[in-house]
Amino acid sequence: MKVGVTVLNFGKGTGPESLLARARIAESMGFHSAFISDHVAITPDVRARYPEPFYDTFATLAWLAGQTERITLGTTVCVLPYRHPVEMARLTANIDQFSRGRFVFGVGVGGNKLEFAVLGVPVERRGAISNEYLEVIHALWTQEEVTYHGRFVTLDEVSGVHPYQSEGRANPPVWVGGRSDAAMRRTVRFDAAWHPNRMTPGWLRDTGLPRLREIAGEFGAKMPPLCPRIQVEITEMPIEGDDRIFGVGTLEQIHEDFLLLDQLGAEHVLLDWYVHGDPETVPTDEDAWRQLSLLADQVLDLKNERVR
Repeated sequence: MKVGVTVLNFGKGTGPESLLARARIAESMGFHSAFISDHVAITPDVRARYPEPFYDTFATLAWLAGQTERITLGTTVCVLPYRHPVEMARLTANIDQFSRGRFVFGVGVGGNKLEFAVLGVPVERRGAISNEYLEVIHALWTQEEVTYHGRFVTLDEVSGVHPYQSEGRANPPVWVGGRSDAAMRRTVRFDAAWHPNRMTPGWLRDTGLPRLREIAGEFGAKMPPLCPRIQVEITEMPIEGDDRIFGVGTLEQIHEDFLLLDQLGAEHVLLDWYVHGDPETVPTDEDAWRQLSLLADQVLDLKNERVR
């Protein structure tokens, strides 16, 4: 089981130097990946959770791709309806080339209404738009020339753009965020990994994964890989109750969380140390890396990709 971290591309103290330092620290500590978030228009509803300065997702990934050597880089998650799929296919393929195949395309449908309005995208159609955009992106990744006439996209003889090619790998992995049936169906339909966030152990074990397995069966498809994102908040006292989410609690509780994720077959777990919803909760880099170091030393065996 691989383990990665989110790298904040927003907020006080963020800049080119700090972004590079955060990615290099993660790489030096043995984490397998570093993922960043995605917004385009920093409207009041976005700013309440992702304060300025906000560094563009793909410009940042291109910067980090040329400055790191081993760590996987990805989006958690790229909001698919925000950018035309021809632009998105080229951006992602280029970054995959720059990183020599170290890119993961984490995607979601978004939901910040003011941001959708600024960009002129109908928020109520974001699911259908996302599905069509993914179809187009995949076609552009895999074909020399693409003609496509859909509900939202019309292409005639547009050149494809190919990601980094290596033995056993043709395209970047796609991770689909979200816990809804629609997100699970998108995961199965596009042969992606499932990337749920902020769930309880009980929900994932007893509801989420059984439902995903059921949907895969409806499609006649294999069970998708599990690549969840969990919040990291180490507490001195145990957190009681069935509503405790993964990654929040004492080291002992978090250790049990990782054992369960391993048992459930998680392939890659992303650690998020930013408590969304309140910019004042952003810890200093020193505090954040102290918590992650504690997990790496006492819970995770990063080199051997297993729980201690």
